Amino acid sequence: MPESRLDLIPPPLQGPQRRLDTVAELARDFAGRFDLQPLLERILGHAVTLLGCGSGSISLVNESHGTYSKKVDFGVGCQEGQTFPLQEGVTGRVVRSRSTVILRRYSEVDGGHIAPDDPRWNCAVIGVPILWEERVIGTCTIFAADPDREFTADDAGLAELFASQAAIALTNSQLHTRASVRAREAAIAAERERAVRDVHEAVGRSLAALLLSLDDAERAVRDDGSEPAVAVRHIGTARTIAHDALTETRRTVLGMGPASLAGRDLDTALAAELSWTESMSGAQTKLTVMGSPRPLTPEVDHQAFKIIQEALGNVVAHSRATAVRVGLVYEPAAIGVLVEDNGCGFDLAAASGQQQSLPSGCLGLHGMTSRAAHLGGELQIDTMPGWGTTIRATLPDQLPSRSGHPPARWKVLIGTDKPLVGAGLVRLLQLSEPAVQVAAEVGSAAQLEDAHQLLHPDILVVDLEMVQREAPDSLLNIRRSDPGAAIVVLTDHPTAAQVQLAREAGVRGFISQSADGETLARVIVAAGQGQALVDGELFDELLQSAAGRDAGPDTFTARERQVRTMVLKGMADKQIARELLISVKTVEKHVGSLLRKSGARNRTMLVSMNLTDQQGSGALVT
Repeated sequence: MPESRLDLIPPPLQGPQRRLDTVAELARDFAGRFDLQPLLERILGHAVTLLGCGSGSISLVNESHGTYSKKVDFGVGCQEGQTFPLQEGVTGRVVRSRSTVILRRYSEVDGGHIAPDDPRWNCAVIGVPILWEERVIGTCTIFAADPDREFTADDAGLAELFASQAAIALTNSQLHTRASVRAREAAIAAERERAVRDVHEAVGRSLAALLLSLDDAERAVRDDGSEPAVAVRHIGTARTIAHDALTETRRTVLGMGPASLAGRDLDTALAAELSWTESMSGAQTKLTVMGSPRPLTPEVDHQAFKIIQEALGNVVAHSRATAVRVGLVYEPAAIGVLVEDNGCGFDLAAASGQQQSLPSGCLGLHGMTSRAAHLGGELQIDTMPGWGTTIRATLPDQLPSRSGHPPARWKVLIGTDKPLVGAGLVRLLQLSEPAVQVAAEVGSAAQLEDAHQLLHPDILVVDLEMVQREAPDSLLNIRRSDPGAAIVVLTDHPTAAQVQLAREAGVRGFISQSADGETLARVIVAAGQGQALVDGELFDELLQSAAGRDAGPDTFTARERQVRTMVLKGMADKQIARELLISVKTVEKHVGSLLRKSGARNRTMLVSMNLTDQQGSGALVT
C-alpha cells in the first residue's frame, strides 16, 4: 500500500464501537465536502479496515460506453486511473449480475488484472455495486488478506453500506459540479449584462444627442441659409458628442469606469451631466445635495452615476420636460438618488408597478433596476402619462457579501426531463430577470429531492408531468422538509390529479411551456416574494381540470365529439384532418382537450374508458 495513503485508513478498533465510530466519522467526512477523490479514499479505507482486509478499489462504471475505470486503489496491481472493458475483472461480473458478488478465490475471475504470483490470487474477493436510481454507476471491490478468510452475508451488508455512501459522494460531487458551472455561467451572464447595459447607455444616450444636434443643424440650414455659422456650430457639437461616445464605449468594453467620473467626485460629475441635459433639452436643471457628503466605494459611485445618467438620457430623448431635478441624499449607511422631471411621463401599468418584472425591451429602465439590485438596493419608478416621472433609488454604502446571496437575487432549481425545455428556461431567465440565479438543473424527480437538500434553493421550477409520472410524493416531501419553499410548476394541460397534487404541495405558480420570458419572470418573482400567480393562458385549463374525471361527453364541443368518434375508430391525426378538412395541429388540439376533459392520460386510456361505458350502457358513447 502506498505510504502516502496509510493515514487514510484509521487504526483498528474492537467490537460494535468500531462500526459506530466509523459511521460517525463518515458523517463528518460528508459535511460540506464535495472533492470526490478524498471522499472515496476515506470510504474505501473505512470499508477495508472494518472488513479486516488490506486492499481494494473503487471503480466508476460507464455502461453506455461499455467500460469502467479504477478511481481509487488500495494495494498493488489494481492499476488506478486505467480504463477496462466491462467484460473483464470483478467489476464486469458485478455489473452483469447487478448485485453483490462473493468469490472464494480471485482466480475464478474472468479477465482478472492480478497475476497468478500475486498473494491475492488464491484469496477471497467481494464486489459490491454502487447504485443510483437503479443504475450501476460504480463498484467497490475488496480483497481478503489471507487464503483462509471467507466473506459472509454480514460482510456483504457492511460493504453495501459503504457502497451506498460512495453513491451519495458521487452524486453530491456531480450536483456540486453542476452548481459550480451554473454559478460561473451566472457570473459570466451578470458581467455580460453589465457590459450590455453600459454599452447601451453610452452609445444610445450619445446617439440620441447626436441626432438632436444634427436635427438642429438641418433646421439652421433649411430655415436660415444665410447663417451657415449656426449649422457649423451644431455640426461641431455633433462631432464632439460622437468623439465622447467613442471614448465612453471603449472604456466600457475594457471594463473601465465611466469617463464622466474620471478624476472627479460624484457631485461634480453630476453637475456636468446636468449641464449637458440643459444644453440638449433646454430644460432648467437643479442639483440638490442633502446630508454630509462622504467618499463612497468606487462600485457604489459607478452604479449611482449610471442610474442618474440613464435617467437623464431618458429625459433628453423622451420626456419633453422643462424642469429636471436631481437629488443626492447622504443617509447614515446608504445614499439616496432622486431624478424628477415634469415631462410627458409614460405608462408603467404593463409592468404592474413591479420593477423586478419590467419588460426586457425596456432596457434602460431594466438596467437601472438591475444596477440597484446588484448593490442590494431598491429602485422605484413613479410615473403617469402627462404628469412627469420620478425615479428614486436607495443604495447601501457597503456591497452585499458575495459569500451569501444579495437579497434581490433568488436561487432557482429547475427540474425537467426535457433538456431543450430546461435550456430554454435558463436562457429566458438570464435574458428576462437579473434578480434570478439558476443554481442547478436536474432531469428526474429523484434528483430533484437530492438537489433541494444539497442546494436549498429559494424557488423550484418543476415539470409537473415528470413529477407525477416518476415520484408523485417528491413535491410533498420537499414541502415537508422546507415549508417555506416556493414551488412553481410547468404544465400545459393539467389533469385533475395534477391539479390536486399541486394543491397538496402548496404550489405558488403555474406556467405554460409556451410562456414568454416576461411571463416566466413575473410568475417566478411573485413566487419568490411569497405571492401566487398563474399564467393567464393556463387559467381556463385549471378551471376545466378542477372538474376532473366527472366531465363526461356532455362537456365536449360538437367538433370534439367528431374527433372523439374518429379516435375511437383508431384513425390517426392525419386521417382525421383529411376527413374533417382541418389541420393536423387543430386535430392535436382537440385530442388534447378530449384527454383533459375525460381525465385520460393517452388515446389508449380514452378508448378503454369508452369500452367501459359500452359495457355499462350497451351502446357506443359518441
